Amino acid sequence: MTTESATLKSKEELLKKLSKPEVISGSEILLRSLLLEGVDCVFGYPGGAVLYIYDAMHGNTDFNHILTRHEQGAIHAADGYARASGKVGVCIATSGPGATNLVTGIATAYMDSVPLVVITGNVMSTLIGTDAFQEADITGITMPITKHSYLVRNVEDLARTIHEAFHIANTGRKGPVLIDIPKDVSAQQTLFQPVTGVNIRGYNPTINPNKLQVDKMIKAISEAERPLILAGGGVVYSGAHEELLEFVTKTEIPITTTLLGLGGFPSGNELWLGMPGMHGTYTANTSIQNSDLLINIGARFDDRVTGKLSGFAPLAKIIHIDIDPAEIGKNVPTDIPIVGDVKTVLGLANKTAVRADKADEWRAKLKASKAQYPFRYKDSDTELKPQWVVEMIHESTGGDAIVTTDVGQHQMWAAQYYPFNKPRSWVTSGGLGTMGFGFPSAIGAQMAEPDRTVVSINGDGGMQMCAQELAICAINNIPVKVVILNNQVLGMVRQWQELIHGNRYSYIDLAGSPDFVKLAEAYGVKGFRASNKEDAKAVWEEALRHPGPAVVEFIVRKDENVFPMVAQGSTIDQMIMGDAE
Repeated sequence: MTTESATLKSKEELLKKLSKPEVISGSEILLRSLLLEGVDCVFGYPGGAVLYIYDAMHGNTDFNHILTRHEQGAIHAADGYARASGKVGVCIATSGPGATNLVTGIATAYMDSVPLVVITGNVMSTLIGTDAFQEADITGITMPITKHSYLVRNVEDLARTIHEAFHIANTGRKGPVLIDIPKDVSAQQTLFQPVTGVNIRGYNPTINPNKLQVDKMIKAISEAERPLILAGGGVVYSGAHEELLEFVTKTEIPITTTLLGLGGFPSGNELWLGMPGMHGTYTANTSIQNSDLLINIGARFDDRVTGKLSGFAPLAKIIHIDIDPAEIGKNVPTDIPIVGDVKTVLGLANKTAVRADKADEWRAKLKASKAQYPFRYKDSDTELKPQWVVEMIHESTGGDAIVTTDVGQHQMWAAQYYPFNKPRSWVTSGGLGTMGFGFPSAIGAQMAEPDRTVVSINGDGGMQMCAQELAICAINNIPVKVVILNNQVLGMVRQWQELIHGNRYSYIDLAGSPDFVKLAEAYGVKGFRASNKEDAKAVWEEALRHPGPAVVEFIVRKDENVFPMVAQGSTIDQMIMGDAE
């Protein structure tokens, strides 16, 4: 028997065992239900309200739980797992402070449409509303930042609730779903029978588009002289990268991809113009402003992309493809709305897609602009430039790594100087911009893709928000390569204070940060440091060869800025070019 067939047989045997009707506790129902949903890794932190759940885990060899060192680390890891794998990420926390420590991570996932099932414990049902010890109304607190929330008051509803939660999280516009389980419900016993069907009244996301609207899009393409595609995270989340490549190949329409859309279209394609927006390419931004047809595919017209809304794409007819009808027309008036799953919409469009024949002059102009205005920076032989470090990382990994980032200057440099050709290779907090996200999300990504190189690029500020998760890398030998671009300052805040607030630097000095090499070694993780190019290459190569986790601190220039930059209140073609001016 081959290894693959043996694995398949063992999975079948497990499913048969899990599906057996049996009187068991709510806690055991939870674990069985998660395994039946295909969950292979859960991140969490125990406490009083979830003790029955954790007791059910004891000795359960089928259940893989990673004990993080903070609940925020758990939910960011679950988020990274979901983004890298396309599966639903799962985390568990106790009531009160355990649950509230998840709020930032829930909001992060909600803003970026990431499918999570978040399980929290609560006090006994009889104590809810009495301000009991470690009681918090987590369903009320998170109502604006979840797709749906459940407070399970009856153990007989638990199996159905879990199955529904996974369905809601991973269909339509994906997002986090919270299940709050009182302690007595996790202890109660009932007959467990697996739930297979889902029938949720009022929840029926539109997958298939209106064909007439797709036909209108094809007609508009044939008439356009300056068409442009703006592709976002919806392309990645729907698995539509192949359909998008086919669509662009057939229409030959130039394309720009948002921050969350990076990897959804191969960066090496000659029609790709780069990333648009506040720190986007000159060509991407000016092409939007001069286009006569802008096709938004799975992006939400975020303010960091649009700049001043009243001056955004002033000459363009707007087509917006999105699975969430609430996004269409929300920020930018839409001429041709197409509601549906991106993969399905593009699959239908590809049947009749035509080349944009009137756009030859436009394509030639953008190709020349792309060559004339690449990302630029002034390199140095005496100090490390962060852009150079990112370029070195890209070259050493062949562009095949999964890259996660925290938020700030390093995030933008990674987006600019590490081109992506594969979907689900880029994990970053886009909408909420959450510091502390980068490192734990890399742990989740590595658990999802154990055979791929995972590089977590961080600043010295954000790294300190979840640095305690180095412990689980060491204990579980999770081989994440952690990069810290250390400029000893809150870099993006400093940049804004320099350019917008007249060099009035206010509370941005991080000079009291720890020795990151010693910090890594204290957790049992290999640590390296470099402050020049020769050492940088040497220590990075050694870190990549190291079979376990590694932290590499690069001492970079303090006053380096991210350019281009569009100041708030400006249109996106009003760019500060900086070193490329």
